Amino acid sequence: MPIIPILMYHNIGVPAQGARLRNLYVRKGAFARQMFMLRLLGYQGLSMSAAMPYLRGEKMGRVAVITFDDGYVDTLENALPILQKNGFSATCYFISQRIGQYNDWDAASLNVRKSLMNQDQIRSWHKAGMEVGAHSRTHPRLTNCTDTELQNEIAGSKSDLEKLTGSAVTQFCYPYGDLDERVTSAVKDAGFEAATTTQRGRARVGDNPFLFRRILVSGSNLLHLFILKLMSGYEDKRG
Repeated sequence: MPIIPILMYHNIGVPAQGARLRNLYVRKGAFARQMFMLRLLGYQGLSMSAAMPYLRGEKMGRVAVITFDDGYVDTLENALPILQKNGFSATCYFISQRIGQYNDWDAASLNVRKSLMNQDQIRSWHKAGMEVGAHSRTHPRLTNCTDTELQNEIAGSKSDLEKLTGSAVTQFCYPYGDLDERVTSAVKDAGFEAATTTQRGRARVGDNPFLFRRILVSGSNLLHLFILKLMSGYEDKRG
């Protein structure tokens, strides 16, 4: 089956002093080199929606999907110009009731408060040809939610972001990668086309579209390891 790598990023920039999980930060220069290498290797960098025909096997080509979780301001400020320079699109998953606020779901454990894009910044991301995806309303562990809470978090985030952008929001990402059959069913019932997980590995044509695996791009990944994750079974073995 054709393989389509879905890259997972969180922060593009330099971690603040004292921040934990520093590997979730990919420095701007490293990100630029990674995107250049994608293009050099003949990959087209795409958003989730743009890649769906490839993921369904309807189109063929060398593509890689680029995704960002949470909607931090540094995604707009640092990643967007690099994506545009390379002619790529990407998906950023936003927490719809934390717009313009900060990462209150993990600020204490990570020892850092990071600014999230506000409404105007999300619109700027969208107007630049990038995709707005949903990442729930408040970033809870969805398996702990009641059925009513699930509806609110999943369908509610879709509605919030569609009102903000004026466009359909068809892509979802599970907060913390926390899911079960009830959660995936709720995502499907809400009208999403696909969803990504935090399970490591490369996506393949024929995969369940609500359980897409991704390649974790870490701040410690040198360029040769990035290429290895992209083009070999390295990441698949860690799934």
